[in-house]
Amino acid sequence: MLLSALDWHPNPKLEPLHLDWLTRAGVEVAVLRLDRIDPLISGNKWFKLVHSVRAAHEAGAEGIMSLGGAYSNHLHALAAAGKRFGFPTVGLVRGHPQETPTVLDLQAFGMELHWLGYGGYRERHAVDFWAPWQVRYPHLYPVPEGGSGLPGALGCKAWVTSARGQLTALGWTDYHGWWLACGTGTSLAGLVLAEAGAHPVHGVLAVPDDHGVAQQVENIVGQAGITDPRYELLDGSRGGFARVDSPLRDFLDATHAIELEPLYTGKALMMLKSQVEAGRFAQGSRLIFVHTGGLQGRRGVE
Repeated sequence: MLLSALDWHPNPKLEPLHLDWLTRAGVEVAVLRLDRIDPLISGNKWFKLVHSVRAAHEAGAEGIMSLGGAYSNHLHALAAAGKRFGFPTVGLVRGHPQETPTVLDLQAFGMELHWLGYGGYRERHAVDFWAPWQVRYPHLYPVPEGGSGLPGALGCKAWVTSARGQLTALGWTDYHGWWLACGTGTSLAGLVLAEAGAHPVHGVLAVPDDHGVAQQVENIVGQAGITDPRYELLDGSRGGFARVDSPLRDFLDATHAIELEPLYTGKALMMLKSQVEAGRFAQGSRLIFVHTGGLQGRRGVE
């Protein structure tokens, strides 16, 4: 049931991160462990879904349909939530039928899949894209790819309250900014909305600039009426969304203090290292790094 899902309120823990290059620079980093909120409904995806789940319930829908690729963290979390809370899910999948570990999970969780090919998937932003699917599944509520957009951002605002409530346990009285990976920019936008200018948000692009992340963030921030947002986007894509080059692999192999994946969190922490070592942050700076999850997706690149 959609209503039962709304009773779940995970609270991610804030934990200190100990790495030699941070110690040498005198910079402190704490990690907001979204990856540990649940074994299956992990990472930032539930937070990006929760407002859509509420909207679906209020609209009288029975379940949710959405889009993603064959290794989609978003579809994985949605399907797992559907199985746990007892609501139907449908996934519209990029490309042609294949049996990836993620796809097998989606099927095991009871998600009904439709493969759109690549051309069909590119039409997902067309104004009439959802019309035939809503005719076919009138009892399901459509959610954009990745849970992107203002509803998804609103769900991510909770991280600021959660983190601030745990500062004392770290011995912190304040912090100097946020650091996270960006795939659509929705999570970053949620932090920008919650901070309302109090602290800057640094986003590392996991996709090339032509994927429209900057425009997405601008749209969300504009819809929310934030007039002086404090954020920046840095290109950490390394030439492509799924590109994992030798320097990135070497960095991940050498980083044992925290479990990462190469497409999002690995790129984000690698970019932070380069910025810290370049002297971007003064000694004594304190940053919150958002572990956005996605560990199940490593099965596609390992």
